[in-house]
Amino acid sequence: MELAVTERRDVTVFYDERVLNHAPDVNAAFLPGRLDKRVRTILAGLTVQWKYPEHPGRIHAILDLLKREPVEGVRFATGKVATREQLARVHTTSFLDDLFLLRNKNAWLDVDTTAVSPGSIEAAEVAAGTAIAAVEAVVSGSTRSAFALVRPPGHHAEPVRARGFCLLNNVAVAAAHALAELDCKRVLIVDWDAHHGNGTQDIFWADPHVMFFDIHRASPFYPGSGSLQDVGAGLGEGATVNVPMPGGAGDVAYLKAFNEILVPAAEYFKPDLILVSAGFDTHWYDLAMNVSFEGFGAMTGIVQSLADRLCGGRLAFVLEGGYNTESLSHGVRSVLEVLAGGAVPEAKECGLEAVEEAKAFHLSAFTEEPSEE
Repeated sequence: MELAVTERRDVTVFYDERVLNHAPDVNAAFLPGRLDKRVRTILAGLTVQWKYPEHPGRIHAILDLLKREPVEGVRFATGKVATREQLARVHTTSFLDDLFLLRNKNAWLDVDTTAVSPGSIEAAEVAAGTAIAAVEAVVSGSTRSAFALVRPPGHHAEPVRARGFCLLNNVAVAAAHALAELDCKRVLIVDWDAHHGNGTQDIFWADPHVMFFDIHRASPFYPGSGSLQDVGAGLGEGATVNVPMPGGAGDVAYLKAFNEILVPAAEYFKPDLILVSAGFDTHWYDLAMNVSFEGFGAMTGIVQSLADRLCGGRLAFVLEGGYNTESLSHGVRSVLEVLAGGAVPEAKECGLEAVEEAKAFHLSAFTEEPSEE
C-alpha cells in the first residue's frame, strides 16, 4: 500500500564528473612510510583480495539507473570547487595544509584504509563545493529540493583527520556555509548512514546552531562512536541526538525512531534548513541493517514533511556511503521519487506480507474436516 500521490515537485541533482577522479588503487605505489607498512601488513593478512570499496562505479551505477528509469521532475546541475575559506570553517588550517600537499599523489591516510590517488584532492574539493551548491539552490528557492551526488563521502572526516573513506566533511561544510553566508540561523542534519557520522558530530559538538540527528548501527560497529549518552556539550548540549540500533534493524524500527524522536526534536529546534547525510549501506544488500527501498522512501517522506512545515521546504541530501551498487542506485532513486512528489511508500516489516499471502493460500486446507478415507 502507498499513500496518495500529491503534487509533482522539481528536484535538482547536483553532480560534477570530477568526483570520479578519486580512485585509490591498493596495488599502486604509495608514499613510503610507517603508515604504508601498517596498511600493507593489514591487507596481507586478509584471506581474499581487497579492493577499495569506495570507487567511481558507485556513481556510475546511480547515473546508469536514472538514465534507464528517469524520475519525472528531476533535473541535473553542475557542482563546483569549495574554497579554502569554506573548508576552513570545519577543518583546521594545519589539516588542510597537510591534505593539499597530497595533491597528485598516492598516499595512505590512516589504518581505516583511507587513501588518496592523484585526482582525490580535487574530487574532495568538488564534493564539498557541490554540497554547497545544493544548499545554495534550496535556500535561494531555485529548486524545491536537491541531492548532491558526490564522492568521496564526508561524514567520518573530523576537523583534523581524514577517516573512513572520507577526506573532507561535505555536509558539515555545507551546513557551515548556510550559517555563515545564507542567513540560516539553525540547521538540522539527519544522518541515516549505517555508520555513525563521528566527524559531523565532532565538528558541531558544542554548536547550538546545528542539531545533529544520527541513527546508526551501534558500537562496536565502525567507527564505534555515537552512544545514546553523546548529546553534545556546552551551548550545544542536547543538540546531538544519537539513536544507536542493533544490527539487522529495519523499516519499522527506523520509522518509529523518525516519527517518535526526530519529528519532536525537529519541531523543538525549528531549523531554517534540513540536510540529510544519505548513506544507503543500511539496505540489507550491504549486510549491516535491514532497511528496504520503501523504507528509504518513507524516511524521505517524513523529512520532506518536516521541511515543508518548518523551513519552507528547504531540504538537501548529500550522498554518503552505500557499497552494493544495486542497493545504492535503487535507494537513491527511491529518495528522488519521493522528493519529486511521488507516492510515499508505506513500509512494512520484512516478511509479514509473504506470511499473510501464504496463510491465505494454505489455511483452508486446515479448516475443513479431514476425509475418513
